[in-house]
Amino acid sequence: MSLQVEKLEKNMAKLTIEVPAEELEKAIDNAYKKNRNRISIPGFRKGKAPRKMIEQMYGKEVFYEDAANELVASAYEKELESCTENIVSSPKIDVVQIESGKPFIFTAEVALKPEVTLGKYKGVKVDKADLDVTDEEITAEIDQEREKNGRTVEVTDRAVKEGDIATIDFEGFVDGKAFEGGKGEDYPLTIGSHAFIPGFEEALVGAQIGVQTDVNVTFPEDYQAAELAGKAAVFQCTVKKLQEKQLPDLDDDFVGEVSDESDTVEEYREEIKKKIAERKTAAARNRKEDAAINAVIEDAKMEIPDAMLETQQRQMVQDYAQRLQSQGISMEQYMKFTGTTAQMLLEQMKPQALKRIQSRLVLEAVAAAENLTASEEEYEEEIKTMGEAYQMEPDKVKDLLGEDGRKQVMEDLAVRKAADFVVENAEETETAQAK
Repeated sequence: MSLQVEKLEKNMAKLTIEVPAEELEKAIDNAYKKNRNRISIPGFRKGKAPRKMIEQMYGKEVFYEDAANELVASAYEKELESCTENIVSSPKIDVVQIESGKPFIFTAEVALKPEVTLGKYKGVKVDKADLDVTDEEITAEIDQEREKNGRTVEVTDRAVKEGDIATIDFEGFVDGKAFEGGKGEDYPLTIGSHAFIPGFEEALVGAQIGVQTDVNVTFPEDYQAAELAGKAAVFQCTVKKLQEKQLPDLDDDFVGEVSDESDTVEEYREEIKKKIAERKTAAARNRKEDAAINAVIEDAKMEIPDAMLETQQRQMVQDYAQRLQSQGISMEQYMKFTGTTAQMLLEQMKPQALKRIQSRLVLEAVAAAENLTASEEEYEEEIKTMGEAYQMEPDKVKDLLGEDGRKQVMEDLAVRKAADFVVENAEETETAQAK
């Protein structure tokens, strides 16, 4: 077996792999044994016809495709082990020669890992985050907690107001005629939720319980039912029941029910302030990292091969499909529900895929430039963390990873160090708005 590498433009390469004729012969014979039970030859029981008889009747090429598939898979993987090039895409295979008695030759066109020329990566400028926590933010968070602990009570002595839950009967008319899907009974509608078309809920504010109210609205131009899009409509509505949510008073009793750390309202506000500050700090760290890495990417030079980008896109679609599957949704169902196609999904993933590739490449380059590597202690700690996540013993994790997996983990740890390095050396500047 032999391998030849031809460098192409734009970080692409063509690998020419030659497999000895005797291995091709074995693969053809394997294909014959796998398929003979499905081939009928007059005068022979199914599965008993000699290979030469089948080839004579159907042509020598009858087993070539299966033989080629077997050889390509095994030969490509084997030659990849000795190939010194850093391949970063799935191969595009082309069979050059397949003929009994001759070597089997095929080519694999692949993308090679691009070289990165770093620009500025120390002292890149990023916007300074606002970490102040306002009284309004604290009050809003507390109000959310009060909302979660509120109770719904029926109201009988007033008209509808914003925030109420109105149980309504309704029927819609366009040009004086009722339309399909425009009628409902005992429908619970939260006023202000914007669950209905614009103007509908607002028109119910002030409506009295048990009294029919005409609601005049216009369907949006992009309404999903084309026959109603842009049309003026009148809905005859009757509020049958009205409820409101009563929130608990903000007092020490409420604090005692919702907090394990605070006893008074003042302490609770400080507790909430601390939690908001922690969230803001974490979010600011993530934004700073994104901004700093983006700045490094902008000042770096690299040429991303299309095949590398396509491979990343497909991997991201596969990852997304697995996440959907874990929720009990197949990719086919998702595409049907959303009206998307496989190609549309790939295109949607493209910007994120490109960013992911660029980020990884520049951070690897920073790690190399600053000699950032992972220690054995850091590797062991990462294995321990992985074991806890998957509920496995560390030694079992190591066995599953193997040597290639160990190398990948070490590289990932170095990349994390590079990201930390870029962030720690970034210069924060006041935003234009702050100025």
